[in-house]
Amino acid sequence: MKYHSHSADGQKADFSEALLASLAPDGGLWMPDVIPEFNDEDLVRLGAMSYADCAAELAQYFVDEQFSDEDLEYICSDAYNFPVPLKTAQGIILDPATPEKSEDYFLELFHGPTLAFKDFAARFMGRAASHIMENTGETRTILVATSGDTGGAIGDAFLGQDGIKVFILYPKGGVSTVQEQQLCTMGGEDSNVKAICIDGTFDDCQRLVKQAFANGDLSKKHNLMSANSINVGRVIPQSFYYFWTSLQLKGAFPNLPIVYSIPSGNLGNLTGGLIARRMGAPIERFIIGNNMNDPFVDYLISGTYTPRASVPTLSNAMDIGRPNNFPRILNLFKGVHTDIQGACWGASFSDAETETHIKKIYNETGYIMCPHTAVGHLAMTEFANDIQTPFIRVTVATAHPAKFQESVERILDRKIPMPRALQLALEKPKRMHIMAPNLGELADYLSAHTD
Repeated sequence: MKYHSHSADGQKADFSEALLASLAPDGGLWMPDVIPEFNDEDLVRLGAMSYADCAAELAQYFVDEQFSDEDLEYICSDAYNFPVPLKTAQGIILDPATPEKSEDYFLELFHGPTLAFKDFAARFMGRAASHIMENTGETRTILVATSGDTGGAIGDAFLGQDGIKVFILYPKGGVSTVQEQQLCTMGGEDSNVKAICIDGTFDDCQRLVKQAFANGDLSKKHNLMSANSINVGRVIPQSFYYFWTSLQLKGAFPNLPIVYSIPSGNLGNLTGGLIARRMGAPIERFIIGNNMNDPFVDYLISGTYTPRASVPTLSNAMDIGRPNNFPRILNLFKGVHTDIQGACWGASFSDAETETHIKKIYNETGYIMCPHTAVGHLAMTEFANDIQTPFIRVTVATAHPAKFQESVERILDRKIPMPRALQLALEKPKRMHIMAPNLGELADYLSAHTD
């Protein structure tokens, strides 16, 4: 598979080159030249596979000759050793052989090691990068900006790997207490994963990473690699769970359209879903739930994209005013606004509306949502109010509610269970470096910890 820069088709790369380089030489985002399309017979066959086997077969179409079929089977079986359940609010897991007659599901993507959907992409990416580097002997310094869950997932995926150092930039006061504990407690004093607390917003973190990559000397000195969703190695694996789960739903409900609602920030999750839809996944439409950082929802309504400074909200991982993957979505649809509207519908919600919805669903069903999942479910609820015919509703549950323990417990006025992985992180001392969003300070810190 060849990849091209979204801003200059003349710039090409293999998957391995695109993964390790992160950005094209012109600063553009890598996009696959060809997205495979599967017929009905293929879809039935792929839907009958396990998740890991389906992911391995799909990956064959996006990688290069450095990966054999056996390599991908190992990578995916090792990466995806946790469940991918579709669950009703009452806790019933979908079984295509004996489906419940519910039209409302949560796709729980928080059963991986860091209890967030970012584990799916991070674990594939980490194993793929290690495979490439084992063959080439290269080293890499990973810079990753996080608004909450990305840093934890990337840190876990690359922890202890030879030849790789990871620097996680997160905004001061911009992640939950539990998220910060995860970011700042990975490994020991000599860990290859370092946390950097930036005195600013997530947009400042993201801008600092981009400045580092744009600085040719700095990028070359440290062999910089991004693990944010600007890296196509993050986006491609996110298409796999939309593809596979939609086939499970189609098997259970062959005559009903399927709609997914995605709580959205940087739009990488949505981009993965749109790629899956292009491959033939039976997904009618995507609903986009934004908090008050809603430039993409505004674009869907008006056709005008206006990035802006982010504002802090309850659903902090979505506090992004300049979503990185917007250019990829434009590229997929050749910039035709009406086609994007045909595939996507969006709405945005305040913190007060989010809190009310978390309480409402808990009081009605006992199901506990994190604030991000609540925004997605709110968007699905609003969309469904205008639809008269039945359809299958799938809200993407992006993180375990315990990752936002303080907020969720305050909203529900009750204690929520703390998974063991998070409890262990809370018991460890934090280690982080605090700095201003300044490229010179970042360069000095990288040199001090990589030279």
